[in-house]
Amino acid sequence: MITRRQAIKTAVLTTAAIATLRHLPGIPDLSAATVDVPPTGPFTLPPLGYDYDALEPFIDDETMHLHHDKHHAAYVANLNKAVAGHPNLEKKSVEELLRNLDAVPEAIRTAVRNQGGGHYNHSLFWKTLSKNEGGQPKGELAKAMDRSFGGYAKFQESFTKAGTSVFGSGWAWLSLALGKDRVIEKELIIETTPNQDSPIMKGHVPLLGMDVWEHAYYLKYQNRRPEYIAAFYNVINWDYVTERFLKHSAFIDDRDSLTLYPKLDESGRGPGM
Repeated sequence: MITRRQAIKTAVLTTAAIATLRHLPGIPDLSAATVDVPPTGPFTLPPLGYDYDALEPFIDDETMHLHHDKHHAAYVANLNKAVAGHPNLEKKSVEELLRNLDAVPEAIRTAVRNQGGGHYNHSLFWKTLSKNEGGQPKGELAKAMDRSFGGYAKFQESFTKAGTSVFGSGWAWLSLALGKDRVIEKELIIETTPNQDSPIMKGHVPLLGMDVWEHAYYLKYQNRRPEYIAAFYNVINWDYVTERFLKHSAFIDDRDSLTLYPKLDESGRGPGM
């Protein structure tokens, strides 16, 4: 008798199996994993940047193949389909689309939100992963965590709670929160988003995202999301997260005056995300 794990593995090999399995009770929806050809259009699938087994034993090789080559590729392909025939949208970056969804025609707004969000979130996700063997943030990011959460241990506790509390599919985030005048409301925050929504839709700067969709962990952890979350701390690329933090913040002695993007251009854009 085929097990659920075996069924999902079979889905990775053939799109026909995926089409069948996604209708079975208890099997995660693999509908985003049905793209077998490189997407064509203004948006492209970025390379993973490291070997598929680089995060073993915390995230397995097979999950990385499925997650990057199938799921992320599907978001890219579907985003290209959504903006096809809209030259003004094809010229925009995915960040620009997501920051100003109201400017996207209503007929394709949901598709751009879901598929564009999936593309943006995963493009950031791959960059924030690297096996660290339990490493922790250092330097200015560590100091900011001390100020915002009371230290790394408190951050980890809150981040774990956030990831565990997401109902269904979504993300937990470490973000820089921005006010309407681009002044930090709170230096660092932990937040969650449903589905493929992104903090940039709220004007925040995502620094680190933890994908808690089942496709991110099901092959190895099945329904044991807390085990996946515990393992996730061993594969955070804190060097990249810190680099991103420093890029989007300007530290000065008086942290109460700490600001991001002190001056925006006429398009409402600050430094590149």
